[in-house]
Amino acid sequence: MPDINNPTAASLMTRSVVSILAETPVREIALLLAERSISAVPVVDSQGQVLGLVTEADLVRRLAGLADTKPGWLARMFADPSGRAERYARTHGAVARDIMTETVVSVAETATAAEIAHLMEERQIRRVLVLDEGRLMGLVSRADLLRALTTPEAEALPAGDDVIREAVLEALRLESWSTGYYSSVAVTGGVVSFEGFCQVPGTRRGMHVLVLGVPGVRGVVDNTVPMPTAYMAGI
Repeated sequence: MPDINNPTAASLMTRSVVSILAETPVREIALLLAERSISAVPVVDSQGQVLGLVTEADLVRRLAGLADTKPGWLARMFADPSGRAERYARTHGAVARDIMTETVVSVAETATAAEIAHLMEERQIRRVLVLDEGRLMGLVSRADLLRALTTPEAEALPAGDDVIREAVLEALRLESWSTGYYSSVAVTGGVVSFEGFCQVPGTRRGMHVLVLGVPGVRGVVDNTVPMPTAYMAGI
């Protein structure tokens, strides 16, 4: 059964994705991005197989290359000829094939919102292509991904206070930063109460969010106080 709190790329992606062929002129690409208010466009072959991606950064790189000056003889001696040739192609290319970014970050339709978000954050990118055996199926952008946060959450099943308390304790054990808490945990009517000491005040916010994410929790009462200096010295 699909997890409505963590939808897949198939339900999030934009399916009607504008794409271009490898021989599309640079000027047409720039006009397309401007007219459609998009920041990138996939490059595909006649069979729909993805070859690469032309982004705003690729176009800006080409424009900046027009101001390049020829390196002096000393710089040429130590420069990588292959790298210089690659930059020349990217900054002087006339069609998509010449300037596109060939390394494309993609996911399958089964990838979850959480997995896609992690990938975007890790690679510092704004979008991922959704591919099926190399064929373009759609695109998930940051805007598409944000829809996952607006999906109504699944209603938590009623749980007893003892069950909730065990779930809270297990959640705390899984987070290394929660060791800054030295307190007892009690649950009454779904409300979790902490009593005791907090060694690191900055963890209180994380603890609050963590506990509210446990199914069945209706609220959090934090009665912890800063740990006495004398006690901390003896730890």
